[in-house]
Amino acid sequence: MTLLILHRNPLEPFPYDRWLADFDGDVVILAARDKFESFAEEIPTTNLGYAHFETMDFRDDALVLKRALELAAEFDTKYVIGHHEGDVDNAARVREERGLPGPWTADVYPFRDKALMKKLVQKAGVEVAPHTVPQSPDDVREFAWEHGFPLVFKDRAGFNAIGLRILRDQAELDAYLEEPLGDVLLEAFVPGKMCHVDGLVVDGETVLSWPSQYQYDLASFGSDPGARVDVTLDPDDPLTDRLIALTDKTLAALRTPGLQSHGFHAEIFHTPDDRLVLCEIASRPAGAKVREVFKTLFDVNLAEYATRLQVGLPIPEIDRTPKRMSGQVLMMKRPGLISEVPQTPEDTWVEYFWLYGKPGQVVPPAGGSSDFLVAAVASAPTRAVCERRLRELGARFVAQTKIGEAP
Repeated sequence: MTLLILHRNPLEPFPYDRWLADFDGDVVILAARDKFESFAEEIPTTNLGYAHFETMDFRDDALVLKRALELAAEFDTKYVIGHHEGDVDNAARVREERGLPGPWTADVYPFRDKALMKKLVQKAGVEVAPHTVPQSPDDVREFAWEHGFPLVFKDRAGFNAIGLRILRDQAELDAYLEEPLGDVLLEAFVPGKMCHVDGLVVDGETVLSWPSQYQYDLASFGSDPGARVDVTLDPDDPLTDRLIALTDKTLAALRTPGLQSHGFHAEIFHTPDDRLVLCEIASRPAGAKVREVFKTLFDVNLAEYATRLQVGLPIPEIDRTPKRMSGQVLMMKRPGLISEVPQTPEDTWVEYFWLYGKPGQVVPPAGGSSDFLVAAVASAPTRAVCERRLRELGARFVAQTKIGEAP
């Protein structure tokens, strides 16, 4: 019995050997080579104790699928896991082609195709932004005339905000339309704060769910030189129960018989007139440092529990009451030569700290919303105190970071 893991992430947050210590089988990992360099990890030169470990370029999904199928056949795979949004489709296709347990293409498609997702949740009474899948520039111009600016373009099956464009006037739109449209979803802009709800579904029932709120614009990852704060909401916040209820309604609208146990990450706008508007939802554990935020909140690692559930292993009973509030502060990579980096914080409320660069290193610009230079997770008794601590920590990181022009 073998588990095949498609891994488009750094390794440090995913100690599969520890998570699967009681798994009665072998583990094979196919990993994205570029993620090691971007997260300051050495590319492994051994199998790391797994039955097989190899890396390859994950930019061509067809090649990744081909190699995954070869490994599945070679090692007589029974289970396939892919926790990154970019790996969900290929993991489903390997399962389907080999008749393996777990979600197949039709099960993950409602979460991957943003147009289908919005159609299904709208039918269930969940509000979404006005949207269309334009087939021509004329379709775009007609939508712009009806809904006005800003306009939001996103890859129909994209992730990490890659390809996300917000166009604010006619000149920007005219320039955008000079290039082929591609397979994009076009949406009307929704004002307000973006919230996200993360959690875990077991046998079709949501067993853990909690909301947070981004204090920054996701689309600005390539131009934001400051600290980006994301903080959990208090239990008595008026939004908390509303966000959880909307997420449950969304999950019910998209659930299929083949997708019963999984992590999820929903993004929801809270508008100035107090409406909740679904942006999108994923059927896998969240990225960034949400895993560690949940570890601080509930002593639960969503990726670990999702991994165990997908290979039929038990998980401990979950206490749904958060022990404290938590959040993350993130600094994106920006191009240049690093001369100084932040010091490791000694504050007792800093739960985790990561540094993905060093003095003397030339770094490229951020390639997506999870391409960090510095990250940390903090805790506090309340959301207000936690946000204050995160902002203080972020200001410190900014002051201690020096990046100049590359030679």
